[in-house]
Amino acid sequence: MPALQSKLTKLSKPSVRKLRAYAFDPSLSLTTDMVDMNIITYKVEWEDLDPADPPAPSPETDMSVKPVPGYKLKIKTNTSETASFYKTVPAGEYIEIIDYDPASAYFYSPVDLNDPFLLAQDGLNPSVSNPQFHQQMVYAVVMTTIKNFERALGRKIQWSPHLILNKDKPGKIDEDFVERLRIYPHALRQANAYYNPYKKSLLFGYFPAKPANIQLQLPGGTVFTCLSHDIIAHETTHAILDGLRQRFIEDTHPDTRAFHEAFADLVALFQHFSFPEVLRHQISRTRGDLASQNLLGQLAQQFGKALGGYSSLRDAIGHNDPDTGEWIANKPDPDDYVTKMEFHDRGAILVAAIFDAFLTIYKQRIRIYLRVASDGSGILREGELHPDMVELLSATAADTASRVLRICVRALDYCPPVDINFGDYLRAIITADADMVPYDEKNYRVAFIEAFQKRGIYPIGVKTMSVESLIYEPFPELNLIDSNKEIFIEFLRRFKEAIAYETDRETIFNKTKEFIAGGPDAHMGLYSRINQKFIMSNSGDRFGELSGLLFPMNQADCDKMGLNYSARSQTATYAVDNLWLASRITPADTNVNHVIVTLVQKRGIIAAVNEDDVFSITGYFNPSKDVPPNGFVFRGGCTLIFDLDKLELKYAVKKDIDDVGRIEQQFRYTNDLDGKKGEVYFSNETLAALSGPFAFMHSFNHQLGEA
Repeated sequence: MPALQSKLTKLSKPSVRKLRAYAFDPSLSLTTDMVDMNIITYKVEWEDLDPADPPAPSPETDMSVKPVPGYKLKIKTNTSETASFYKTVPAGEYIEIIDYDPASAYFYSPVDLNDPFLLAQDGLNPSVSNPQFHQQMVYAVVMTTIKNFERALGRKIQWSPHLILNKDKPGKIDEDFVERLRIYPHALRQANAYYNPYKKSLLFGYFPAKPANIQLQLPGGTVFTCLSHDIIAHETTHAILDGLRQRFIEDTHPDTRAFHEAFADLVALFQHFSFPEVLRHQISRTRGDLASQNLLGQLAQQFGKALGGYSSLRDAIGHNDPDTGEWIANKPDPDDYVTKMEFHDRGAILVAAIFDAFLTIYKQRIRIYLRVASDGSGILREGELHPDMVELLSATAADTASRVLRICVRALDYCPPVDINFGDYLRAIITADADMVPYDEKNYRVAFIEAFQKRGIYPIGVKTMSVESLIYEPFPELNLIDSNKEIFIEFLRRFKEAIAYETDRETIFNKTKEFIAGGPDAHMGLYSRINQKFIMSNSGDRFGELSGLLFPMNQADCDKMGLNYSARSQTATYAVDNLWLASRITPADTNVNHVIVTLVQKRGIIAAVNEDDVFSITGYFNPSKDVPPNGFVFRGGCTLIFDLDKLELKYAVKKDIDDVGRIEQQFRYTNDLDGKKGEVYFSNETLAALSGPFAFMHSFNHQLGEA
């Protein structure tokens, strides 16, 4: 018998933290057919949970804490009790959960996700009445969503920074790192939930149900939005998207608000397919036909019924007749993209297009199984599917959904930094996928193009809707002299070396800022290098052409064009919005190493429309000054994608700042001259004083830096 070890083996940390929660929301657990599949175990990547910092006063009001029995806890602010309380608040690398209810002025006792008894049971048992379970579910869904983004992007996500006016340099705005998104599961006593970009927080509400039919839900029963997977994932996506593309929040085009809403819905929808129990249940129930009515294509079941609907809040593939409640499959209508301007309705067009592409790909992939199971006819015999067939179809649906979600997330890196529209996003999808999978043997890209075309969504400036026409034009050179090109590429490679293996998000944030502005490790920063190697060189005209920006070389010309002049750089100002490293592994196991740079510039434009409805630019103003009557700030920008393996600029995705057609479109839209802007509850200025753009409209003219 071999000798046994005398010392205890030291266990390593587990790879995941298992936490039970709802796959959808509590309402499905009241249906015998769905109760078993609605409670699932989320496998959240393990992280050490640290004590949280005590918060500032409540998310919306001042604190006035009262003692209550049971799950509620009396906490006196600014005492040792407060510090003790926050030692158990769930606080990890990305988020912290502060369960304060401003309407009642109560703190709820925090769940201890490190408790060994809790870990041994895969978390607390799902319970509508236990606020500690509410916290557990929020943590599980938020972290699942974050990790899905990181796997697709090939880097850690960052929350949008705090913007602070520099006291020493008037007009300069500094960016401060945001370590954690703060989450309030019971922040609102209303039928709402939203991301607050100013407080960097997610606020979830609760409210009494008012169902249209008492058979659907208990009238007056409390509905908690923090117990809906779809609502949590949706709001988390808003926060992540704001960190990636802060200017997508700006209301410059009918598609901008709609894109934010649609993208958040898509993430929530496709995460349904990562739940094996749910997938098997729905595949079995629909006999593999995911184009029929099913839970996988629906969002916020309980919320929709509680507000007086017959089913979910939104459905990617169908709708309920408002009179009969009968479910009807949606049919693509290209007129919708012309007529629907309310941002949720318009966003639903994009959701339907992406989900349609998914269904097309899924149907193509399962044909072989259907032929085998039906002796070649492709039509399954009546009755329940064989369990093995359910497993095959479920695995295919899960893999397809995962691939489509990754394609959609990666495409964000290929979008222009401002004024996004659905056509831009289609081109980004096609280009991003072509980079990862050069040979599209399964015709994924064709499925996306077909789905967009059926809904009348066409990119501007393309001659055909072929795959090759939609892929952005490559820019293998900048007409730079060799020495300048080598110096600039070497700078980007040093950036990669500085952060490629860095895991601390704050260090990544600070090093990135240093490489943009300049510092000890970066020496001359990106901003100065662009000025020197591109703008001020013999390649200046070429760089202006591919970036879509304007760089007049004196103040007089800047004034004439409505640009802000920088005496330091001796040309018009612009902002380096983002500098990212993307390291991805393709399905063929090859590496893709890109550095992504986004530049944004602003102009002050004064315009008018005469009695014949003819648009004209009547003047310009400095965009850093007060906006005059009939004036507005107009932005252009570009996303530059550098290939570090081939040492070249691969793509320049731009929105020209001198595009008169786009200037006119924005002027007409923001002034509602065509009557198409849709219902607006509050002005952008009013929203700035409220709880943020996502509280009501999810849009706001978000100023950042010099652009």
